Amino acid sequence: MKTGLVIKSTGSWYTVKTDIGYMKCKLKGSFRAKNMKNTNPVAVGDHVIVDESDRHTAVISEIKPRKNYIIRKSTNLSRETQIIAANLDQLMLMFTLDFPETPLEFVDRFLVAAEAYHIPAVLLINKIDLYDEEKQNRLSQVRKIYEYAGYRVIAMSVTEQINIQETSLLLKEKVSLLSGNSGIGKTSLINLLVPGLSLKTNDISWYHQAGKHTTTYPEMIEIWPESYLIDTPGLRGFGITDLDRNEIGLYFTDIFRLSRNCQFYNCTHIHEPNCAVLEALEKGILNESRYRSYFNIFNDTDEKYRLG
Repeated sequence: MKTGLVIKSTGSWYTVKTDIGYMKCKLKGSFRAKNMKNTNPVAVGDHVIVDESDRHTAVISEIKPRKNYIIRKSTNLSRETQIIAANLDQLMLMFTLDFPETPLEFVDRFLVAAEAYHIPAVLLINKIDLYDEEKQNRLSQVRKIYEYAGYRVIAMSVTEQINIQETSLLLKEKVSLLSGNSGIGKTSLINLLVPGLSLKTNDISWYHQAGKHTTTYPEMIEIWPESYLIDTPGLRGFGITDLDRNEIGLYFTDIFRLSRNCQFYNCTHIHEPNCAVLEALEKGILNESRYRSYFNIFNDTDEKYRLG
């Protein structure tokens, strides 16, 4: 028996880091029966017990208790969920305002998930070297939106190495999950942080303005001692799961802060009188895009963001 850290999952096989090196492991069959709602009972970041009694295949026989995890819906129609990663210190969402553009509702849904699972989040806005004056003004607006909500926002360029040092300092002695749409520079950032790693990257599709997938499975990369970055496949959407609609406002940090001044403790911020959130929206204190995201998630009206 050995204790190890799951650093890669390919669906049926797991790579586990132990004190004697890396081991390829299978999952004990009983796990799947116990976790029918999850497509992957074991996730990258899990601390596990590995049984080597079978001379042909090492088997993960036990999962240590998790301090946290983050999940998404497997498909739009499925009731199953997928655990993206476990035992995280922070989530880092990389997105772009162009080349390709990331919808802000995607960003907001990611942040809702981060708040729901009590994991600190950092926003990385990449490709600022390509922004014209109009996009630079947009960048300033977006920074204000999320800094008002209480998040750290780093405007960066991986290709020009702008604010890479600031980003790397946030990774020291932490397990961080790096996520975002395809084609926004996640893999390029990791290659810059870990010289010689040479992960495969592809250019974005200029016709569709969408990125080509380069990361196939979640993988934990040790960038420095005790500092891990989990690279995830590019997400085309982020499905919110297992959240009560009446609690959505708790996970919008700016809306929750404003809601303390609402007349009713159970205010939905949709139609009630003396709603501090609606008043802040009318006065321009709360940005319209944040409220629109809240409204859509509350009513679950925008299908294109539901797929995880």
